[in-house]
Amino acid sequence: MSLPKTLAEDVARNLVMVARLIDEDPEEAYAYARIALRLASRVAAVREAAGFAAYATQKYAEALAEFRAARRMTGSVELWPVMADCERGLGRPEKAMAMAGEPEVQKLDKAGQVEMRLVAAGARRDMGQLDAAIVTLQSPELASNAVHPWTPRLRYAYADALLEAGREDEAREWFGKALEADKDGATDASDRLAELDGVEFVDALDDDEAEPVAADADRDDADEDGES
Repeated sequence: MSLPKTLAEDVARNLVMVARLIDEDPEEAYAYARIALRLASRVAAVREAAGFAAYATQKYAEALAEFRAARRMTGSVELWPVMADCERGLGRPEKAMAMAGEPEVQKLDKAGQVEMRLVAAGARRDMGQLDAAIVTLQSPELASNAVHPWTPRLRYAYADALLEAGREDEAREWFGKALEADKDGATDASDRLAELDGVEFVDALDDDEAEPVAADADRDDADEDGES
């Protein structure tokens, strides 16, 4: 709304492309984000989109700078967890842990607080504090039977930490719980369960391609028998 109409439309088109591509082609999304940033760097939504595009391509320093800019413009704390995760990406888990204890966390909604818990647990693991990471994830949200958009990832992170700690039976249970809640396939909990159960997947295409070769060989044998 703060931009002239034609410029606003150009920026909007680029932001739409960022949203469409960020999961499938993050590098291309990043390119569109840079165009939007060049056109309207004083718009908070553009700085936020540029931050997520940089984050998706593991340009954590750039992502953090964009998130900080967006936060200064809006005063919102909703980017706090992803800012902390950028600190992890930059090899500063101690900074991420410090952010987990800041007053901003209390201002987050439930989804944001769960996200901050996931980041804090990841920081603990980065620092080799596996038991502390497991304890960090143990929460009312984890124990609840209610399913929210963040439930599969929370259960998955807990299962993964348990597995790293050598608690395989508990890990299997929580991977199963993650799979039950994961209706959209946000995690690979099913694959992790299969690995724990020793299941190996065979590419059906390879079998289909191999079968005609075997059939041709059988025909060759039959032809040789007929000639003899």
